[in-house]
Amino acid sequence: MPMSRNLLLLPIVIAMGTACSDGSDSSASESAVSPTAEPAAPVYSFDEVDTELQRFIDESQVFDGISYTLVDGDQGMVHEAAFGDHTLDTVVQLASTSKMPSVALLMALHEDESLDFDIAAPIERYLPWEGVYGDRTTEQLLSNTSGIPGLGSIATYGVSGHICQFAGNTTLQECGETLYVNESPGSTEPGTAFDYGGSQWHLAGAVAEVVSNSTWNQAFDVYIGTPCELEVFTYGNMWSNLDDWTGSPDSLTGQENANVEGGGITTLQDYAKLLLMHLRGGACGDNQVLSQDSVDFVQTDRGGPLGGPGYGMGWWIIYADEENNELIYDPGAFGAVSWLDVERGIGGYVAIDDYTRTEQDSVYDFVLNTVVPLQRAVVDAARDEVGE
Repeated sequence: MPMSRNLLLLPIVIAMGTACSDGSDSSASESAVSPTAEPAAPVYSFDEVDTELQRFIDESQVFDGISYTLVDGDQGMVHEAAFGDHTLDTVVQLASTSKMPSVALLMALHEDESLDFDIAAPIERYLPWEGVYGDRTTEQLLSNTSGIPGLGSIATYGVSGHICQFAGNTTLQECGETLYVNESPGSTEPGTAFDYGGSQWHLAGAVAEVVSNSTWNQAFDVYIGTPCELEVFTYGNMWSNLDDWTGSPDSLTGQENANVEGGGITTLQDYAKLLLMHLRGGACGDNQVLSQDSVDFVQTDRGGPLGGPGYGMGWWIIYADEENNELIYDPGAFGAVSWLDVERGIGGYVAIDDYTRTEQDSVYDFVLNTVVPLQRAVVDAARDEVGE
């Protein structure tokens, strides 16, 4: 049986009329005063989505468990459920689903006026080394448009030393210098092509450490973790020793060379808070972590104009169809995937942990073609019911 929490609580407002008399012998005058009730919030039932998640895990020959959470920008986290060997508190490695949170840190540094950091400025302004990529900007690094070869060229990384981004026995600064001073085979001019992932993201992490004068994880905790009250969100680097991961944060290694594009670990509840930050104009509760301008900035397509797929900074973009179903999403190699339907103000996150990386595409297909359409249908019907 799935473990789930129904997170929607609908307050019941009872209006009571009061009768008043002027005390005269003539006919009494009565007036009823009813307080103005706030519009009822839509009530969502995601039972059908739960059923599909259970079916997916029952039919899988690879996955032992799956869990997910759904969010609404107005109501918060509205649903979560776990199936198979997952619980509501299961911690998974995010792989590339780390990218959206990583971009959030760089944007927060950009907005910190005390740092004099401009995400659109050449990175040579911030790095202390003499290198070959000084004319690239952090914006280009995080949008896969820097001209530094992406993950499709990983076989060449050993030649240039760029493979250090996957090593747990070095530091982000040491690796960052290697990336900066050694040109990767196949490098092109910045801003001319889209090439997903790879060492360009790790170089952005080195920039963040220099600018913040702290480690990546320290900066993430100060700018994102603490204001968003994240309980389990940190970065390691276990790509060369995935078998050592036990599901416990204590087993995470490689924090000193935190893998910026794919080293995050977290829970359903923490990732939901970051999704809500994007739906609430950059706010986590009472803390304004990012501005609305920054939220819009990272969702602006940079891949499409260069002939690539729709991609902002940390977000893939599926363009709107005739029903206005635009979606941005952030999938990872182990099966995790997060998404936002900005127009509807909703989103979600699926946690799964296939560290063999053999069936992640089936998760993406399932989420995009089954979970998201069902979520939209439930939300649309519930909002129509209350007349939103």
